[in-house]
Amino acid sequence: MDTSPKFIPTADELSRVERDLRFHPSPVENPRTLSRADLARFNREGYLKGIRIFDGDEIAAIRRYFDDLLAKTLAAGGDSYSISTAHLTHARVYDLLTDPRLVARVKDLLGEDVIGWGSHFFCKMPGDGKRVAWHQDASYWPLTPSKAVTIWLAIDDAAVENACMRYIPGSHTLGHLTYHLNETDDANVLTQTVEGVDALAAPVDVELKAGEISMHSDLLLHGSEANTSTRRRCGLTLRYCPADVRAELGWNAKGVVVSGTDASGHWSNPARPAAE
Repeated sequence: MDTSPKFIPTADELSRVERDLRFHPSPVENPRTLSRADLARFNREGYLKGIRIFDGDEIAAIRRYFDDLLAKTLAAGGDSYSISTAHLTHARVYDLLTDPRLVARVKDLLGEDVIGWGSHFFCKMPGDGKRVAWHQDASYWPLTPSKAVTIWLAIDDAAVENACMRYIPGSHTLGHLTYHLNETDDANVLTQTVEGVDALAAPVDVELKAGEISMHSDLLLHGSEANTSTRRRCGLTLRYCPADVRAELGWNAKGVVVSGTDASGHWSNPARPAAE
């Protein structure tokens, strides 16, 4: 379930945070797990996709874990989008955030000193009427500078049929874009919508098999349609940034050192939860 610090600050809170909302290309010259072509593609397009991490047995176990967690969340009055900042309270999610296979790929984009600070299940149930409007993650986060990378782990197969994510390639290089704020639109999972996106570039459908990941920049425009199919579509977002990024509004309490060091001690680096 959602924990404090809260998932989305208000627009007024964010307006008081000075942020550098420009794209910062990967500083890594010699990646160890990704290829140099991958880095060039990420810098140019703003994303990577279709990277296999977990085999069939592993992702099946993760799915069973999520099924149980979702059932408990629904029984407690939450919904399928309620499980946010889960690594602070759920040991299994903490283990995913710090999984060496995932961290290795993040390090190849961000450098040696990396903070894992976010974990949120985005689960679109069959027939879910909610879309995720075109947006930039950086708009929602009190982080500066904008260097964060999101891993989207497919818990279920994600296809066009059940509302997979969509990216606008290269949009991360445009900087922070103007958005329309609507905090009362029940059909939008989030609160912001960037208009006129279709004029920028053709959207890319991020179809993933369960156990695969995509990775995207915090400034990349992305979204998804409503799931009108009979199949669920669940993904776990895991968020990372270099240790030199600063988090306001108490968000530094979320940050776990997953690689290298945090020389300044800015991030709280909470320990793995003792139990679920």
